[in-house]
Amino acid sequence: MIVISTAVGCTTGTDEQSGSAQPQRDTSAKSTRSQGRELTAAEEVLVRRAEQLLIKECMTDKGYPYRIGPLPTVDDLKGNGAFLTDVGWARRNGYGSRLQAKAQKIDDPNGAYANALPREEGTRYTDALLGSPSSAMLTAELPAGGTVRTPRDSCLTEARGRLYGDFETWFRAEKTATNLTPLYAADLAKNRRFTDAVEQWSVCMRIAGHDYATPTKAREGLPKLTRGLNEQKAFAVEVRLAVAEATCAGQTHLTRTIRALEAEYREKLLDRYGDAVATHQRMNLDALARAEKITGSAA
Repeated sequence: MIVISTAVGCTTGTDEQSGSAQPQRDTSAKSTRSQGRELTAAEEVLVRRAEQLLIKECMTDKGYPYRIGPLPTVDDLKGNGAFLTDVGWARRNGYGSRLQAKAQKIDDPNGAYANALPREEGTRYTDALLGSPSSAMLTAELPAGGTVRTPRDSCLTEARGRLYGDFETWFRAEKTATNLTPLYAADLAKNRRFTDAVEQWSVCMRIAGHDYATPTKAREGLPKLTRGLNEQKAFAVEVRLAVAEATCAGQTHLTRTIRALEAEYREKLLDRYGDAVATHQRMNLDALARAEKITGSAA
């Protein structure tokens, strides 16, 4: 999948307090300033597993129980995108409706434990895990404007500090490196090379029996196609449309054009943000090496 979004906005004063949820990855292009790379989805799953083990160790040291819940799968992490380009993923998951339904059914065992405690005890548990909103906060500026912040002291920040080597440096680099898309998404969406590629994609889809002008229109049209069908038949329709979208993205110039344009737009940002991108890639690879030791396995 390609994760570019044409929606441009900013976040101001956002608190980040989560033991499992992660912001959507912005891995559409790599910094040419470094020899680093983005983690694969399988490697990211391994890092998240190690993070959970470190959180559990920290909570145990503080005298609290902690249960490691289900981790995202490779398909879960590959499923966030505005354009379907992976035919295999589309064949397995359609547009991801079943993955989304599964995610909504996953309970947070630690949140449930905290909620079952008396109020003050539950607050102490949550503060130990995620940090207190009233404690010292670490703030990072986002490239498109606004800020995001997180408590400095919690088992989550301690785990990430051990994993990435320096939580503060990683946090700020991560918030920069994964939020560059809003700086160029609107311009990319108006670029003639992009609009021409979308037109070619639309012709391919029409030949395949799906008359949609854009991938967005195809997804918007899915509910009409599945209305009145049972779950199995509706999913089969979803898969056929998704596979057609991904196939046409590859058969036309859409996939290649988006990747080329993203690389070009991001290259222009490297003078200002290249160091953060390089730092983010380096620290992620360092975390991967530590995760392999912590879990005793490789991605």
